[in-house]
Amino acid sequence: MTSTLRRKTLPWSAAVLAVSLTALCPASLAQAAGEGRTPVPVPMTGDLKSGRYIVTLADAPVALYKGGVDGLTATAPASGGRLDTSSVEAHRYRDYLQGRQNKVAASVGAKIRRHYSVVTNGFTANLTAVQAARLSGQPGVLQVRADAWNKPTDDARSTDLMGLSGPDGVWSALGGTAKSGKGVVVGVIDTGVWPESKSFAAPALSSTRPTPKDPYRPYRSGDTIKMKKADGGTFTGTCQSGEEFTAAACNSKLISARYFGDAYLAAVPPDQRDDYISPRDREGHGTHTASTAAGDADVQVTVAGKDFGKISGVAPGAAVAVYKALWKDRGGADSDIVAAIDQAVADGVDVINYSAGQVVESTLDSPIQQAFRAAAQAGVFVSASAGNNGPSPAWIDNTAPWVTTVAASTMATPEATVQLGDGRTFVGASVTVDAELGPKPLVLSTDVRLASAAQSAAALCQQDTLDPDKTAGTVVVCDRGVNTRVSKSAEVARAGGVGMVLVNTSDLDTDGDIHVVPTVHLNTPAAATVRAYAATAGATVSLKPGGSTGTPYPQIAPFSSRGPSDENKGALIKPDLAAPGVAVLAAVAPPGNQGHDFDFMSGTSMAAPQVAGLAALYFGVHPKWSPMAVKSALMTTAVDTKLASGGTNTDVYAQGSGEVDPAAMFNPGLVYDSSNRDWLAYEEGLGIDTGTGVAPVAPSDLNYPSLSVDQLLGSRTLTRTLTAAAPGTYRASVKLPGFEAKVQPSTLHFTRAGQSTKVSIKLTRSTAPSGVAVTGSLTWTGSGRVVVRSPIVVTPQGLLAPEQVSGSGSAGSVSYSVTPGTEKLTLTAYGPVTGAPVSGELHQETGGYQEFAFTVPEGSKAGAFYATTEDPAAQVYLWIAPMLPDGTAGPGGVLSDPTHQARVAMSDLKPGKYLTTVISGWSLGAAFSPDIKFDFQANVVGANTPGNGTFSVSPTRPVTKPGVPFDVTATWSGVDTGVPATAYVEYPDGTGTLVHIDG
Repeated sequence: MTSTLRRKTLPWSAAVLAVSLTALCPASLAQAAGEGRTPVPVPMTGDLKSGRYIVTLADAPVALYKGGVDGLTATAPASGGRLDTSSVEAHRYRDYLQGRQNKVAASVGAKIRRHYSVVTNGFTANLTAVQAARLSGQPGVLQVRADAWNKPTDDARSTDLMGLSGPDGVWSALGGTAKSGKGVVVGVIDTGVWPESKSFAAPALSSTRPTPKDPYRPYRSGDTIKMKKADGGTFTGTCQSGEEFTAAACNSKLISARYFGDAYLAAVPPDQRDDYISPRDREGHGTHTASTAAGDADVQVTVAGKDFGKISGVAPGAAVAVYKALWKDRGGADSDIVAAIDQAVADGVDVINYSAGQVVESTLDSPIQQAFRAAAQAGVFVSASAGNNGPSPAWIDNTAPWVTTVAASTMATPEATVQLGDGRTFVGASVTVDAELGPKPLVLSTDVRLASAAQSAAALCQQDTLDPDKTAGTVVVCDRGVNTRVSKSAEVARAGGVGMVLVNTSDLDTDGDIHVVPTVHLNTPAAATVRAYAATAGATVSLKPGGSTGTPYPQIAPFSSRGPSDENKGALIKPDLAAPGVAVLAAVAPPGNQGHDFDFMSGTSMAAPQVAGLAALYFGVHPKWSPMAVKSALMTTAVDTKLASGGTNTDVYAQGSGEVDPAAMFNPGLVYDSSNRDWLAYEEGLGIDTGTGVAPVAPSDLNYPSLSVDQLLGSRTLTRTLTAAAPGTYRASVKLPGFEAKVQPSTLHFTRAGQSTKVSIKLTRSTAPSGVAVTGSLTWTGSGRVVVRSPIVVTPQGLLAPEQVSGSGSAGSVSYSVTPGTEKLTLTAYGPVTGAPVSGELHQETGGYQEFAFTVPEGSKAGAFYATTEDPAAQVYLWIAPMLPDGTAGPGGVLSDPTHQARVAMSDLKPGKYLTTVISGWSLGAAFSPDIKFDFQANVVGANTPGNGTFSVSPTRPVTKPGVPFDVTATWSGVDTGVPATAYVEYPDGTGTLVHIDG
């Protein structure tokens, strides 16, 4: 009698564009239900709007196709090889895929806006919600996703800190900056490029082919730009002309520039566009990331008359290819970004930097992450920013195992001193206090505001909030937040102020921005002290060069997004590693940066291109290495960051494996490698249907350079395969408090590079507390001080049980198995509950859908929701998602399969408002039902919800042994089975099992 309902959990995020089903008119919220009442669904109406969708088909794209279609030869590269998209076989297979795409789109009357075939097989089209639902049910359609928007993860020399410069640095060991990354192409998917920047200065392109003495020199071939690469392949790009951008903008450093904006142009009217419709960068984010990764060496930086010395990209010898898919003030749509990835891989880039993401974590099967999977299999290293949503846990993005997820760390920050009139001094970040200023009157911005300005806006020194009559000649205290930091000093200058003290209102990083007036940026608690003093009568201040906070570095920046990754379900540690991302000085676009050619920026956006540049250095030395081998080398040679106290940081969810160490990365000893089949098996193990038929593996057994187990009951044995980068002998050691660990074999002998050995790591819980993550490490130590270190995180669990089981009849029982992780256990029964059905109708002329809103009261535990058609032959979808304050659907929506009685079960139901949509179902070859009558029913189980019969569970206090399953029996009687009923069994750790009782 036990069964599990197949669920499709949809990661539709309100932070970007909502899915088509949320493109309905905002709902009117239902009144909050009181304690002890069943929530009453409220029918809703709205006009269905068209939306842009990415439709992914099941056939493998060019980068992954290994044959199987009659007459079409495999196009996927061999292990360690690179994709050749210029081959006849690739062109024939692309034609085949596009033909299939055309047929699928035509089946629902859709017009394709863009085809994808290299890293993903699919297309973009404008669809209604009904068209989207119909396509999702078609054979051969793997996924239908609403297009979503992604934002740049924006906000002493990083190259010096990482040991790249100097006579003993990495560049010197590689033969100098000109050879560091030579023959490698870094693709940057971002906001474009400012081609006139000195960081991209290089000789003009000619049509003369390179000579054997200079084999990697790029050249023009008609309208294309070609460059032979270190791996033996050829990059083929173009300099796409557009607004204030011509083909002459490219040179032998910037060898390709394209833009992708179909979704942007469709969404933003011409009069509202504040960007160049071309590869040219207006915002400056893309120019900054590109120059950080592979800008020229020894570029002299002078801003506003101040000499900042020389800067260099991490891989100054590498070439740059720009793919503009992010747009000023808007970000980038999934469809435009996927198009950029598709083109970058087709062009032949070796590395992709992606400093963008969503507020909520992208699912592993999202269009962008799947495109990156194919890119990685094609031999492309993908570096992506973790996000800027720290320090709260589990607000991280770009967490797929084939992507290198980068956290941001601090560097030594230039500092200056704030001396108050009473003699107290405080040191903060500053690059603009070159000479002593003061003493001058010190004022709070709110005390010198215009009478018409809001108090809150003046506190932030927002534009046109300060009164020149009160501000002139003063140093103004401005709060950090909302508007940009530099815009605050601009407002102080506009009002006649001569200096600024920028203060954090909570514990955050401090930044040495290039401000309009001399500025010192203070963190708490100094910030609060200065604010309080500025509020006193007669307060004065002097800003003085120099001083030191003695702040240790590198630390993980407070803003840097933390794990754990929800999408990886505890099987993977994310982020992977950390790199400098605070106050990074690099090239920018003058229009978006107060006319500056260079500026400081902070964010994981600035950290990711550091790693992209390191990967380019690696490919320059080892052009045939796989992206995952390079990633492993970076991770296992990383070092722990520091805490504010100066101690060692061991928080793997903040730093991953630690701070990159370029001096050690070229001697990794051993690597953990993986490829596309491993990733597919990993996805299947997580419950993601890849449509490939690849058998699932336990996700924690993915051959990854870190180890993670989320649900350990008693003991667990993990497996890894290690490949030698050089001959040698390595011995294992494990540090994991509260666990006993055994590695077999514990000593590895390799006689040549490329040999591989499989090992097992058995972890047995001894004293570790239940439900608390324990961190440690697995280290392989070889001769010559070679250390191969992998972080470990393990969370012992109290029990494992099914989310839901089913039974039937007014009286009956159902049994299922529970595996405990402790010796003491209590089970509690709730329900059964039967919600009152609410009638609805679907009509073809109104779009074939109907919405409901309902409120889940406090004290609720779980719920099951039904849409049952009056006609047993009719089919409907049921979709439920949390409702945002504006009436639209938030992330975490769940969509049922189309059936006569659609059901969505939620075993962890949070209190709050929810949006439900019932949609007419349809399958290929079936007739469309123009009108469908149905009943919607919400069964919400809680401590005080009225019951329908009796429900009990046995045993309630079982005698258990950790890791040994026992049977649980749920029993009910007196249940009115005219409609479905729902009960719930709760466990001590707050989880539980839903019990569905059908008629």
